[in-house]
Amino acid sequence: MAKASKTASKKTSKKKKTPVKAAKKNKGASAEKLLHAYRQMLLIRRFEEKAGQLYGMGLIGGFCHLYIGQEAVVVGMMATAGENDSVITSYRDHGHMLACDMDPKGVMAELTGRRGGYSKGKGGSMHMFSREKNFFGGHGIVGAQIPLGTGLAFANKYRKDGGVCHAYCGDGAINQGQIYEAFNMAKLWDLPVIYVIENNRYGMGTSIERASSMTKLYKRGDSFGIPGAQVDGMDVEAVRAAGEKAAEWCRAGKGPFILEMKTYRYRGHSMSDPAKYRDKEEVTKVRKESDPIDNLRDKLISAKITNEAALKDIDKEIKAIVTAAAEFAQASEQPDLSELYTDILVEV
Repeated sequence: MAKASKTASKKTSKKKKTPVKAAKKNKGASAEKLLHAYRQMLLIRRFEEKAGQLYGMGLIGGFCHLYIGQEAVVVGMMATAGENDSVITSYRDHGHMLACDMDPKGVMAELTGRRGGYSKGKGGSMHMFSREKNFFGGHGIVGAQIPLGTGLAFANKYRKDGGVCHAYCGDGAINQGQIYEAFNMAKLWDLPVIYVIENNRYGMGTSIERASSMTKLYKRGDSFGIPGAQVDGMDVEAVRAAGEKAAEWCRAGKGPFILEMKTYRYRGHSMSDPAKYRDKEEVTKVRKESDPIDNLRDKLISAKITNEAALKDIDKEIKAIVTAAAEFAQASEQPDLSELYTDILVEV
């Protein structure tokens, strides 16, 4: 009996050691992911601030829609992306490009309409792509990216490559009819697509309460049998966790999934929007209580993953990257007039 008891004791002690080792490993991996998320969100924030400056200087023409405030959504989602996953979104797209690891120099050059841009300076803010990074564009037509994203998911299923499409739209676009046609088709064929609704409360200047009779946007797929979830889009960890569950659902062959990200944009709809439809107190309150970058910063410091000095060094590094991107853009040449009608038709 004593011998058996001693053996059992040894087995028990071994079992106790294993979780401890696993916990340490997971903590390290988690810390690394959090630091990467912080860096990515900060890059998007600083990039967009610089883009706003260049727009004010007249170096960016046309429209320019900034992503400031919404950084946690795309960074959290990209943390779940696999090699064959793709991204397609609307015209508020700079953050998505950077989160897809596209070169800030190429993105900024495109914003300023230069040859060094991703679309050779002919797409501008709303229309640039990177096949290499599986980024299939910002799109200027409201809601048009959702049927296209559904098509990308069809290609994933056809090729059986395990890929999932992240198709983004806003709370203003969600009322477009073509989106529901896409929902229906995606569920009929059980396509691997995550529809990410970035609910930043205002479609242009109209609040969601005035534009939608059903404001719980994650339920918009109910009639098609598409499950959904509402997520705190200002918390990058919450976004990543929800994205992982949605991706697992899609990769298991169960069809599409809807994620409604409750987020907020600090600037107007575009650079030309003074945003007089909301008071400054509302914006200040969100920035003070829910800013995704500040909240993650506080978490990193309180968990002793890093310190104030290290985070300041990261900020300096990011600012240098953004400055270099702006300098590259301004030094690049504009497209030649002879290229006006090139890259508009592909013959196959």
